[in-house]
Amino acid sequence: MFLRAEDLHNAFLGDSVVLGNIRQGPKGPSCEVLEITGRATTAVSGTIVDEGYGEELHPDAAIRFNVKIDDYAHCGAKLGDKVQTEITRLPHSSRFIAKVIKRYGLSDCASICADAIIDANGVHTEFPEAARKEAKAIGSKPITEQDLAGREDYRSWPICTIDSASARDLDDAISVVRTENGYRLGVHIADVSYYVRPGSALDDEAKQRATSVYLPDRVVPMLPEEISNGVCSLNAGTDKLTFSGIMDLDAQGNMLHYEFHKSIIDSKVRGVYDEVNQIFDGSADEALLKKYAPVLESLTAGRELAGLLKKKAYANGNFDIDSSESEFVLDENNRCIDVLPRHSGPSEQMIEQLMIAANQAAAKFGKEKKLPFVYRVHENPDPDRVDSLKDLLVAIGLNPTCLSHTADVTAKNFAQVMEQAAGTPKEKVVSHQLLRTMAKARYDTKPLGHFGLALEDYCHFTSPIRRYPDTSIHRIMSAYLSGESKEIIDRKYTEFAAESAKHSSEREICAMNSERSADDCFSAEYMAQHLGEEYEGIISGVTMRGVFVQLANTVEGFVPVAAFTDKNFEFDGQVSQVDSATREHLTIGDTMRVKSVAADVSSGRIDFAPAGYDL
Repeated sequence: MFLRAEDLHNAFLGDSVVLGNIRQGPKGPSCEVLEITGRATTAVSGTIVDEGYGEELHPDAAIRFNVKIDDYAHCGAKLGDKVQTEITRLPHSSRFIAKVIKRYGLSDCASICADAIIDANGVHTEFPEAARKEAKAIGSKPITEQDLAGREDYRSWPICTIDSASARDLDDAISVVRTENGYRLGVHIADVSYYVRPGSALDDEAKQRATSVYLPDRVVPMLPEEISNGVCSLNAGTDKLTFSGIMDLDAQGNMLHYEFHKSIIDSKVRGVYDEVNQIFDGSADEALLKKYAPVLESLTAGRELAGLLKKKAYANGNFDIDSSESEFVLDENNRCIDVLPRHSGPSEQMIEQLMIAANQAAAKFGKEKKLPFVYRVHENPDPDRVDSLKDLLVAIGLNPTCLSHTADVTAKNFAQVMEQAAGTPKEKVVSHQLLRTMAKARYDTKPLGHFGLALEDYCHFTSPIRRYPDTSIHRIMSAYLSGESKEIIDRKYTEFAAESAKHSSEREICAMNSERSADDCFSAEYMAQHLGEEYEGIISGVTMRGVFVQLANTVEGFVPVAAFTDKNFEFDGQVSQVDSATREHLTIGDTMRVKSVAADVSSGRIDFAPAGYDL
């Protein structure tokens, strides 16, 4: 709803408000702020510009006008700088003024813009002194006999980690052996909760951060390096304390039995996805085969088991969604020099399936033991969103019959939609629309199920180095396994689990916003080096003002309809721009050739023009 300046009554962007005096006008509904129930921060980042009115802030936030810079609160910032400001309203006026409180550097550098993005999302980059001291003390301690008390010894097992070549926080390892009835899967997770104790400075900071944040040029970790890359990283050839889930599965991938133990392991190989993929496709050389010899049978069995689990998941209604994730190639100065689509090979898919199995077993454990717990939940999509999806499918020529029972839609129904689009230019767009239709996954203390994975029970158990919910349930499960009574566990952890679920869900959103905004800036930095070049892309979105086009490398830009100087396109309200004279369509899923014409690193905005048109 539209709010006139005089109807804001000192409310600011992001404030929570009660609205009243709602009225319908020719341009839509408008209203008035009756009460401010919650204040947002007035810190706003942006770029200093001069568009003929002196130095102003061009905000990154959804403020649709520039704000005058306070001459007396400047911090030495110059034109073109990325800054953080405090915005206040001038006395007895509807105008605002921006006081610069932090200068980052030139706004045409994505890495500098990322600094502002993580500040805007409240991401902590420095650890408190007390947490650093604790981390150093823990990181320098050797494993003692006391640490091994009550632990299962799996050091002789064919265990390995598999991660990207650049990963340093190796928090999960696997072992798979064939059995008479099928397979025995071991998923061995860094025992973070053993080192990070309740009430410690380390725990307080990890709880506040709740998640690691992954940007193209850096990782902002949940735990200091002495923990994440040191004592808790499951480095090969080193004894490590772990929390192991041991699962027996039959030849169809059905889980027959599971149990959890505190353990000690010695990973035999530091596996790398690309190397394991070479082993799987038969292209590995002798040196690679020699490196992986201690775990080769385990990897072969693991791949077989993962294939069974994936087949079973598909039968239950699970489906693959193309999330169009990007991989950024940076030079020595952290400037983006290439953008590539992120691919998932056989080894990545194997690890994904084995981790899902462990997460499922942990959730079953929490549910069956009636423990206070933190579940990963993904509720059914809102019926109104499903109706919108059906309209879109009809508009792009697909059959939405499988979604006829809107209120009771299942993952299998979504899988049927994906089957229709598979192998066509519409596949990416349909995948994107399914993601938009589904509810946001979050954490909860109730086992509400996971729609996307088509599972009744699910949690996050396998990444305690980078996610606090995993650490939380490790702590609760450890208490149960140590023999603490149900009464004591309920008293100690019921409120803790609720707080962890709520706060972790909130911080996950901030982390995702940071990651997506930074990705946009790095994409724009790359495209700024390729202005004037032409590309083939797919129309990924349509609005009243124009269309979004996604390139094969995942970069997305906007084409305004005004760029078609000889056309008269009008939005059909659904998925197309239609020329009123020729009936030519620009529809979601259509291919379109475009020219790169502008890229603003600071905002992450990329502008295209239709190929053959000069702007």
